[in-house]
Amino acid sequence: MTVVYYEEDGDVNFLRDKLIGVIGYGSLGRPIALNLQDSGLKVMVGQRPEESTAILEADGVTHNSIETVANACSVILMMLPDEVMPQVYLENVSPYLKKGDTLIFASGYNVAFGYIEPPPFVDVGLVAPRTIGAAVREKYESGEGFYSFVAAAQDATGNIWQTVLALAAGIGSLQAGAVEITIEQEAELDLFIQQAILPAFHNMMVTAADLLLSKGYPPEAAMMDLYISGEFNEYLERASESGLLHAFRLSSLTGQFGIFSRLERFNELKLERLMEITLDEIRNGEFSREWAREYADGYPRLRRLLKKQEEMDLWELEQQTIELLRGYI
Repeated sequence: MTVVYYEEDGDVNFLRDKLIGVIGYGSLGRPIALNLQDSGLKVMVGQRPEESTAILEADGVTHNSIETVANACSVILMMLPDEVMPQVYLENVSPYLKKGDTLIFASGYNVAFGYIEPPPFVDVGLVAPRTIGAAVREKYESGEGFYSFVAAAQDATGNIWQTVLALAAGIGSLQAGAVEITIEQEAELDLFIQQAILPAFHNMMVTAADLLLSKGYPPEAAMMDLYISGEFNEYLERASESGLLHAFRLSSLTGQFGIFSRLERFNELKLERLMEITLDEIRNGEFSREWAREYADGYPRLRRLLKKQEEMDLWELEQQTIELLRGYI
């Protein structure tokens, strides 16, 4: 049975006397560091030499080199991008790890696919917010919290769960709830959403827009009704609160009949097979190896793919629609 942890399960005081190192102060590292600091914990941020410290100083956060932070802190949060993290870990963090230290990740990617192999004498855990970095800070300040995945990958001291749940409490996640999974499952689920759900959604919207425009519908009307109006977001928000079926039941009777009477048309075995292939590529490490080669080569394919997308006429119509609507706000 899946375990979900709430506020009563995590005690921030467990970390009160420990110095917590946050390696990286980007879109996720910054809100996590600030939340932990506002929860009364001692935080030190480690940054690479080429990175500016202006934001850190403006935020009033103690900072130093990554090596100094790794040496000084007993709990170390790795908040760097997945592709950058292995080299930084190998060169600047792992030489300073001590028996009983704790490594915490916000993404299971590098541990799951073997790019980082922590030594057996440290604890290894995961606290992975299921929202964007800005919302991690906003929802902490509002008190509503946000969902997270939590995992214990290695328990050298016998205290990994106390550390993981204290951190989850300190960043503000336990108000909403933290779901226990494995590090491997977190990495695979994250990649599956990125590689199966979002491409399908993107293709669906582009195909629909092209069809509507070819049939003579005004670009502004088509783009607005497809997603710019935010109606689709409302469905998703309702679904997150009460479930997908309930969200659809809030439509008019005409809408409900249209949705449920046409579902079978889109029940494609090909789509299911494409998703299965995508998941297999993730789980067997094929994608991680592909991405490692892409990163090592300087992102040539990613640049070509982005250029191809940017050259589509549809995005110009999209921007025109957004600007037109903003003119009346």
